[in-house]
Amino acid sequence: MFSFKKLAVPAAREALPGRTTAIPTAERHFVNGRPLKGPYPDGHETMIVGLGCFWGAERKFWELPGVWVTAVGYAAGLTPNPTYEEVCSGMTGHNEVVLVVYDPAQVSTEAVLKTFWESHDPTQGMRQGNDVGTQYRSGLYLTSAAQRTAAETSKAAYGQALGGKGYGPITTEILDAPEFYFAEDYHQQYLAKNPRGYCGLGGTGVACPIGTGVAA
Repeated sequence: MFSFKKLAVPAAREALPGRTTAIPTAERHFVNGRPLKGPYPDGHETMIVGLGCFWGAERKFWELPGVWVTAVGYAAGLTPNPTYEEVCSGMTGHNEVVLVVYDPAQVSTEAVLKTFWESHDPTQGMRQGNDVGTQYRSGLYLTSAAQRTAAETSKAAYGQALGGKGYGPITTEILDAPEFYFAEDYHQQYLAKNPRGYCGLGGTGVACPIGTGVAA
């Protein structure tokens, strides 16, 4: 049985204290060799997405043409510079997320969002399949007004499509991007390093009716 604490973000007074310094992580992407922390090319955009266990989620995006680099980490919580174990305790409030850096001249924001929506079930609240807890919630953390408009529009369209197939309301949180904390080295590009590793990600099979074209 999962405790209530695992299904609710803790109050600030309850959250773990964390630390003032960042935890160590990889310098470069294991698949494409690009720097995880930048600098990123001019004209590229960033978006942070949460859609369940970040091991499988990250692979969905590094395989997307037009994505320059990805990294896994923690966001939308209370504890500064948390560790994986702290996040899994449910006492930091963080979500397991993927930082996606993409070239809008090669892949549109709508295409990134389409990959997000179709790669998980965004109606499950604080869980994704058998993975239960606050760190597995669906979330979009955005860096521009244009991204927010696209996110809200796609959420409405996908909610209608899901409802037509018997799914409940979308529970995805949509927020301005909070601070992103890079996860430990061994989590970065985990499924490239461990091809038979765990991936709990599963979509609904319902297509998201938004564009997949290159940005104008």
